[in-house]
Amino acid sequence: MSEPPDETPASFETPASFDTRASFDTPASFETPLTKLVGVRYPIVQTGMGWVAGPRLVSATANAGALGILASATMTTEQLRSAVREVRSRTDAPFGVNLRADAGDAPERVGILIEEGVRVASFALAPSRDLIARLKDAGVVVIPSIGARRHAEKVEAWGADAVLVQGGEGGGHTGNVATTVLLPQVVDAVGIPVIAAGGFFDGRGLVAALAYGAAGIAMGTRFLLTSDSTVPDAVKARYLAASVKDVTVTTKVDGLPHRMLRSELVDALERSGRPAALLRALRHAAAFKHDSGLGWRQMVRDGLAMKHGKELTWSQVLLAANTPMMLKASMVEGRTDLGVMASGQVAGLIEDLPSCAELVGRIMAEAWAALGALPREPVR
Repeated sequence: MSEPPDETPASFETPASFDTRASFDTPASFETPLTKLVGVRYPIVQTGMGWVAGPRLVSATANAGALGILASATMTTEQLRSAVREVRSRTDAPFGVNLRADAGDAPERVGILIEEGVRVASFALAPSRDLIARLKDAGVVVIPSIGARRHAEKVEAWGADAVLVQGGEGGGHTGNVATTVLLPQVVDAVGIPVIAAGGFFDGRGLVAALAYGAAGIAMGTRFLLTSDSTVPDAVKARYLAASVKDVTVTTKVDGLPHRMLRSELVDALERSGRPAALLRALRHAAAFKHDSGLGWRQMVRDGLAMKHGKELTWSQVLLAANTPMMLKASMVEGRTDLGVMASGQVAGLIEDLPSCAELVGRIMAEAWAALGALPREPVR
């Protein structure tokens, strides 16, 4: 492909943030409010997926010019500090850490991020005003994930620097409003950068998100399916073989809507009754206690916070123990017969396992090509 023309017709004004001197195939940088906020080259975020987003994937993403987010909810505080230092040893680029805002040791984890100089703190739930203020005072960028316009408005009022908006197409815990409906609602409601998640996997999606007013996109399943991901090859093969119809939503794992690959285990969970589910959750709670280093008292306190924050029943709080352990069975141990595979609907469209560098380069080249293909004369 040739480079974009030096003079652009008035009908198609190239935004000043686009580096028109860069190669038309892959821009050297692609500036948006997100890239300026966090200091990365490209407006792409790799989400903090439990058991998946470890130091190798995060550092590979960061070195590719995107924002990698380390998943910390399944780590002890000592493991978190060690993981942050490992990422730092692998890259000089900015990266982030995902935290549970309702965890009893959240203030201690925030302290680790500040001490270790982490650039971004992301949250699956809205952090408190105090946590946001503490992070911002230390120069850490705060990006909560939200699933409704009112939540975005709330965290903006509390001082969040940006929000990540996930539509119903996204993997893991999800809502029922499509990204194409939720995203413009949030963009119109807040004045901080908005990151679009749910249904993104290529450069066309990035351009579409920018057209809606987003400052970038976030992807989980697409980064899970890279050669830099530590997910076992046999599990990756299950994802690659899936069609769009093989991705489903179930409440049988932890009582909340959870998007994942359809499997024999998921079918069995759908048929199981409540007593069996609660017994399974008790076993998983004991296993998570061992893995996380938490005591029963701390787990009860976290359960109380979770119950209040999401208005859950006690049975749903207990079932929540299923999620980390059933994800670990697949994502770490490769046991798809014992574990679940969280997945966005885009799994049905993904066919390869590029490196993070190849993936990010491809997405940016596709985005640049899509922009170049837009009409440059007014439609009459």
